[in-house]
Amino acid sequence: MSDEFGLLEPEAGEGFGDEWEEIDVSDTEADRIARRRDREFDEFRKRIKDADQFKVEQSVFDDATFAALYKLVQDGHVEAFGGPISTGKEANVYEALGAEERDVAVKVYRINASNFRHMSDYLEGDPRFRGIGNDKKKVVLAWTRKEFANLERAEKAGVRVPEPIAVERNVLVMELVGQVDDRARRLAEVRVENPETAYEVVREYMRRLYGAGLVHGDLSEYNLIVHDGELFVIDLGQAVTVHHPNADEFLRRDCTNVSNFFSRQGIAVDGDDLYDYVTEAEPDLSS
Repeated sequence: MSDEFGLLEPEAGEGFGDEWEEIDVSDTEADRIARRRDREFDEFRKRIKDADQFKVEQSVFDDATFAALYKLVQDGHVEAFGGPISTGKEANVYEALGAEERDVAVKVYRINASNFRHMSDYLEGDPRFRGIGNDKKKVVLAWTRKEFANLERAEKAGVRVPEPIAVERNVLVMELVGQVDDRARRLAEVRVENPETAYEVVREYMRRLYGAGLVHGDLSEYNLIVHDGELFVIDLGQAVTVHHPNADEFLRRDCTNVSNFFSRQGIAVDGDDLYDYVTEAEPDLSS
């Protein structure tokens, strides 16, 4: 593992305040395609359902999910599907070929199998998701769009995350970090050769997220990955705005998790000190 963990530069001119785009969970073109069920969509749906990597999903992928995949193919975001990268209770991630032969990851949230209560805890109180209610479909669609929006905001703030590419209904397309046969490793899985530098990068990314109005909410060595000497922050689906009523609690938990991990690497770090660093306003260097 490389000793270098280079920091990204935030996008010039990007400032963040209380502006939060509303998330629309009304029917998309994918829902309309599923209702219309034309010949081309039916052929695509049959082809996907017969593919080995999707066979186990037939009971939990509804027609609108297949239509979302179809729409992403139509729009040029996905050219071909590969095998599963990871499977979970809420979502599966697949390798795929994107535009210009770029490898991408396709994350499919399963509406019928998702942990509705877990998602609601993070959505309730987020100003972007007022009015979602307890409709399970709307919650999962909101969660997917929330992850896409969080990735966009984190990337603009100079936090290394998988680049968000497209979102359609409950399907998210993003940069594939590593390959199936050379996957990126979670920080928990590697020997950290330079823990001091790694810690400095992680705490700076936490600070930048906070400055962009976000708290990760589930940050630990299991949601930080390493590939080609770079640290990436992943799994931003549950990230909340700093205005969320539980944002401070989530941030303190993140700080505790991160400091505990790096303490085990032999660094004298403290969760309270990390919290102070993350929430402290950046010094004005112009004077």
